[in-house]
Amino acid sequence: MREVTTSKDRSPIERVSPADKAAILALNNEHAAELSWLEPERLSFLIGQAFYTRRIGALEAFIMCFDQDASYESPNFLWFRERYSRFVYVDRVVVAAEARGRGYARRLYEDLFEHVRRARHTIVTCEVNADPPNPTSDAFHAALGFAEVGDAVIHGGRKSVRYYAKPID
Repeated sequence: MREVTTSKDRSPIERVSPADKAAILALNNEHAAELSWLEPERLSFLIGQAFYTRRIGALEAFIMCFDQDASYESPNFLWFRERYSRFVYVDRVVVAAEARGRGYARRLYEDLFEHVRRARHTIVTCEVNADPPNPTSDAFHAALGFAEVGDAVIHGGRKSVRYYAKPID
């Protein structure tokens, strides 16, 4: 059964399907500096491990999240796993350049929060680059109710990040 969330005059939020992989890979790799470069096999593995993956439209935006049980060695994910026994980690959320300003990232997060509630999780986590700085993402996450819970320097000092968490009722 295909799960679809939509509202009037909006592209639907849909589960990621195998047919979406090429478009996800292309959109992800356009933003590899902020996310990380993915090869097709790695993307397939991550989708298989994901707690929640959704897209909007023909792939105007997507989100991929993991819970604490994922087999995932990202230093950011592992930071949260060391500190929280149960959580959902937003690994990547991307909006295509031509779709920005339509509220897609907010819609994906709101849909995620509802999914998290139904699964009885109580916290959503993520990280935002501190160096290079990303003030737009910092402000976006603050507006959604995320609070900073830590920071780290990763990848041999090439990147620094801030860690955020949002409690879910």
